[in-house]
Amino acid sequence: MKAIPVRHLASKTEEQRNAGRFSIRDIAQLLDGRDLVHDLHKHDFYFVLAIQKGSGIHEIDFVQYEVHDHSVFILRPGQVHRLELGAGSEGFLMEFDLAFYQPKNTITEHRWRKASSKNYCEVEAARFMRLHTILAQIFNEYTTKQEGFAEAIKAHLDLFFIEYIRQSQNPKSIASNEKAYTQDRFEELLRLLENNIGSMKNVAQYADLMSMSAYQLNAITKASVGKTASDLISEQVILEARRYLLATTSQVKEVADHLGYEDVSYFIRFFKKHTGYSPEAFRNNFK
Repeated sequence: MKAIPVRHLASKTEEQRNAGRFSIRDIAQLLDGRDLVHDLHKHDFYFVLAIQKGSGIHEIDFVQYEVHDHSVFILRPGQVHRLELGAGSEGFLMEFDLAFYQPKNTITEHRWRKASSKNYCEVEAARFMRLHTILAQIFNEYTTKQEGFAEAIKAHLDLFFIEYIRQSQNPKSIASNEKAYTQDRFEELLRLLENNIGSMKNVAQYADLMSMSAYQLNAITKASVGKTASDLISEQVILEARRYLLATTSQVKEVADHLGYEDVSYFIRFFKKHTGYSPEAFRNNFK
């Protein structure tokens, strides 16, 4: 089974690995007057791209976005993406793992989970400058590395994700406790699907993991996105299959095995039912 190319954050020592990995780069310096092209791959860390000025294409899990001024992208570990940035783009590229930043406070953790589930945000100019200012402060802490710089970066990350979440909602509106609970459980399901889809494809299995009934889980998914839990399981299977078909040269049987299907013919029928293509045809048409 061919693996999807995975990029890692470098750490020079075991002490650095234990403390967590973090990096932030100035995009103008990174490009140095040249276009940037990254073919389809995934990361084992979180990836935040904030474009103050720029152009290009950013494809995340096969959804294509146009890169333009005042756009922000957040990728979770495991998502596949392809990035093209035009020369002259400006902003910041930030990368970190959960060993470096993983909020423990309940409210902060909820905000972080919500932010990291939102891949793309288009921000009005004035509000983008708030995000850019925070990132500039993080960049300064990272480059000067004064006493307590890691803690200062984490504090600024809290502020960044507060501001990022504000972009997608009316700041004057306050979600009800019921809506907040539904959103929390829905995001929990999405994380479980991402991590377990190769071995678990039954609604009851996910309901058990979340200590609820299948009926309750379906009520949450329908309230959140108008789909059943079974629909979301099928979508996750197809997404993972597409990742491997387009980002690797693995045989269809290997992809089926990876996803837990012993009967490759069943997997082929399942894939064609949901995409309109056989796995091979899909690869030939879209790779």
